[in-house]
Amino acid sequence: MKQENIRNFCIIAHIDHGKSTLADRLLEVTKTVEKRKMKEQLLDQMDLERERGITIKLQPVQMEVVEDGVEYLLNLIDTPGHVDFHYEVSRSLAAVEGAVLLVDATKGVQAQTLANLYLAIEQGLEIIPVVNKVDLPNAEVEKTKKEIIHILGCKEEDILEASGKTGIGVETVLHEIIKRVPAPNGDAEKPLRALIFDSVYDTYKGVVAYVKVVDGTLKRDDVLHMLATEKESSVVEVGCFKPMMMATPSLKAGDIGYIATGLKNVAYCRVGDTITKKVTDPEKLRQIEPLPGYKEIKPTVYASFYPLEGDEYTFMRDALDKLRLNDAAFEFEPESNQALGRGFRCGFLGLLHLEIIQARLEREFDIEPTITTPSVVYELKMRDKEERVSLYAPTDMPDLATVEKIFEPYVTLSLVVPSEYLGNVMSLTQSIRAIYKNTEYIDAGRVYLTFEAPLMDVIVNFHDDLKSVSSGYASMNYELIGYRESDVVKLDILVAGDRVDAFSRMVPKNLAMIEGKRTVEKLKDVIPRQNFAIAIQAVIGGKIIARETVAAFRKDVTSKLYGGDFSRKKKLLEKQKKGKKKMRDLGRVSIPSSAFLAVLRK
Repeated sequence: MKQENIRNFCIIAHIDHGKSTLADRLLEVTKTVEKRKMKEQLLDQMDLERERGITIKLQPVQMEVVEDGVEYLLNLIDTPGHVDFHYEVSRSLAAVEGAVLLVDATKGVQAQTLANLYLAIEQGLEIIPVVNKVDLPNAEVEKTKKEIIHILGCKEEDILEASGKTGIGVETVLHEIIKRVPAPNGDAEKPLRALIFDSVYDTYKGVVAYVKVVDGTLKRDDVLHMLATEKESSVVEVGCFKPMMMATPSLKAGDIGYIATGLKNVAYCRVGDTITKKVTDPEKLRQIEPLPGYKEIKPTVYASFYPLEGDEYTFMRDALDKLRLNDAAFEFEPESNQALGRGFRCGFLGLLHLEIIQARLEREFDIEPTITTPSVVYELKMRDKEERVSLYAPTDMPDLATVEKIFEPYVTLSLVVPSEYLGNVMSLTQSIRAIYKNTEYIDAGRVYLTFEAPLMDVIVNFHDDLKSVSSGYASMNYELIGYRESDVVKLDILVAGDRVDAFSRMVPKNLAMIEGKRTVEKLKDVIPRQNFAIAIQAVIGGKIIARETVAAFRKDVTSKLYGGDFSRKKKLLEKQKKGKKKMRDLGRVSIPSSAFLAVLRK
């Protein structure tokens, strides 16, 4: 296929605006997949994606189209829409020349639509706006078009109308992709340069890198050199996506495909790295300029996973290892805890990402872990050190006397809200330490609000609360902007005098009393009663700020007595009192896993 006849594009949109459904129709129209093999959300490979109706992993596919007697090759990358998988979208955009901006005609422009659009504009992509779901009775096509014109500054005739469900306008979308998206501009004669935009692990082929070949050509048995990691390997197989992997003789400039590298560790084949061919002359290697990759994604939310039984530790480590092989953003390291034993501290991109990993552990490996309260990474300025120290878990917090300042991560929080819910949403943002920045009207009925807020306040329950106060109509997006000095303290929970590390967390100083009271009240309801009273205390430093007591079981030891002097009863009750004190001193309270989950959910 000639390079000028190749078109590389992706579909970007807010969650649930119909990306995967439109991709299904494109595959049908181009006859890439036979009718009998067609199923809904074909590009969503995981059962979890199909059940939840969301895309988690980006997925490339190659289509062939004949237009005016000329054959074209179209490479499509279907992207996720949820804010937690924002990094997947940025990776897709680096590998293409055009983007189909999809907007649901019933919902209009939403927060993630804008975030993804700005990413695409930064990459200099050709944007094709499409209003989707025009067949629905409550579709507001004209209103949606006005919103797109407002944010994109395009003409009304540039906006296409389509329905992924019924197939209306899909052929027009295909025609416009061929017409508007530029061909890739690499050079097949230059030394090989290929950008890795995703990688997965295969037991037989090793690490399989998803690549966009910018310059040069590549075939089986070529020896590769990774510019960033400086690892070398021999190509096991090259090919394209149809949508399953299909081996081809070679890949050349402009192609999107995969390379089976044979490497056994995903870290050697990093996303964003540039692949070239091995050369013996070091000077020639230095002349090969790495392609502009994208910033390495760092997990922003940390939580610990503990197996319910100690002997499941090794099995759980192997399971997490396998999940990490297919998810570049997930990371974990071993840790131990007095109350829960040995486990793993895991890093995620957000709470949905945590839920997905937890669900995959339960389904694929039949492991139900105990999960500690999620936390973000704080930075500490120590009195005796110049550079800041990262604090990954509240349990690692040093003595406050040695800490000069505490910094926490902040985000830019963008909300798209219908005007009638503006008051509710503003009240909600006041509850999370958000700093108001800007209001912009998309049209008479919708408002685009911008705030700056601590990441910790945004990731825990804010999305659910936002949907509640806006009857499901408001949408949100957030992006990290750096660290700021913050007045936070470490809140510890003592159960029967023992500190339970899993409940420790950092909270704003002014909310510590409320948070401590809420936690001990919740624990009182979920910790089972014993034969002795259990004190549950919330502590900051050495000061107790809240307390609840789980009452002991009451056994009437005087029931067998009748008549006689009261001193006989008193003697028995005193004996019981001493016994309970002894039990309290020796007995340990086992905390059920439901207690950890109860504290997790506000």
